[in-house]
Amino acid sequence: MADKKRSGPSKGETPAAGAAKLARTRSGPAAKKGAAAPAGDAEPIAASPQAAPSAPAPEAQPADQQQTNISTSRGFVDFLATNRLSIALTSYQTGQLMLIGPLLDGRLSVFQRNFVRAMGLWATPQRLYLAAIAQIWRLENVLGPGQLANQQSLHYERLYVPRMAQTTGDVDAHELAIDGQDRLIFVNTKYSCLATLDMVHSFKPLWKPRFISKLAPEDRCHLNGLAMKDGAPKYVTAVSRCDVVDGWRERRHEGGILIDVETDRVVTEDLSMPHSPRLNAGTLWVLDSGRGYLCRVDAKSGKAEQVAFCPGFARGLSFWRGYALVGTSLPRDGAFKGLELEANVKARDGEPRCGAYIIDTRQGDILHWIRFDGAVRELFDASFIPGVRAPMCVGLGNPEMRTLITFDGQASGSTAEAVA
Repeated sequence: MADKKRSGPSKGETPAAGAAKLARTRSGPAAKKGAAAPAGDAEPIAASPQAAPSAPAPEAQPADQQQTNISTSRGFVDFLATNRLSIALTSYQTGQLMLIGPLLDGRLSVFQRNFVRAMGLWATPQRLYLAAIAQIWRLENVLGPGQLANQQSLHYERLYVPRMAQTTGDVDAHELAIDGQDRLIFVNTKYSCLATLDMVHSFKPLWKPRFISKLAPEDRCHLNGLAMKDGAPKYVTAVSRCDVVDGWRERRHEGGILIDVETDRVVTEDLSMPHSPRLNAGTLWVLDSGRGYLCRVDAKSGKAEQVAFCPGFARGLSFWRGYALVGTSLPRDGAFKGLELEANVKARDGEPRCGAYIIDTRQGDILHWIRFDGAVRELFDASFIPGVRAPMCVGLGNPEMRTLITFDGQASGSTAEAVA
């Protein structure tokens, strides 16, 4: 399958263009299905703005580790454009939030901003929540209907601006969600519990597994994933039942569990390093990460059915209609030691990949993919953003944090303006 590769700017570069500006109305033609493709029938990829890092990169870092080559399947952009979709990915390894979507001219935008240890993500067309090393951020889209943000002569349909950060400290926050009371619920991995934000303290614990005897900063079972049902936490994943400090590391190959939060029942313990439980159209899904499979789980019997194999360590799962988005990572030390995943990749004569896959859950086929080679080696979370094309974000270290000022135009009888 043909693809296009792009060598991205080094991680430390800043965008050449100035601050983003708001346009009152749409301009430029929409990307059309079947539009002319570049040589080789590959997907066109636009420039990828990046924010300045919070600390300089080590001088001895090889050049090939300071940039990322991005390639996609031939139909990737067209699938997103036709279905009016964007995707968001996080990488704690490089500390980046990546917003990916089709531009109005048919090219693919990969927009990157730095958030140190970017982890769990909750994405909607209007709002993003993002877990970072010591804060959980809320980002708001400041564009109104029909408005576009302009940067480097490109047009974006969403402009997410960091509006609030709640300081939790380094609790190793993993996946997060918003409940029916508009509370943010997050997996507090260091303290082995589900928690919410507290106006005074670092967090307010809400629930812990029955086998965890004490809330302690010991990451005992590596609680990591969260599935919601009817606005409340329903399922969580953990690597093991361990109740000793860092004890889960000796249980990576087997004994991974999926727990019903309402009943404290262990639905299944026949998983390997499970992540990202989700409910979609009444069906329970989970990533059997240590084996490389997207699985459908019978919530009553606990039987897991392997639906699709992804050649990498799977973390981050999102659904749109009958399609799943799964993120994968490369091994940290060159091999998935102690995991079936390593043998499963070799048995298919494959190589592990860092990227994201769009899967048809009816047949288990991988329809489209995006791949990262170079600096980005590990992803954590992945989310569809429905109804959105070409989102962008203001970075914490960028001038827009000072110069991009918006207000509610209705309050003063005028339209919202941006001062850049």
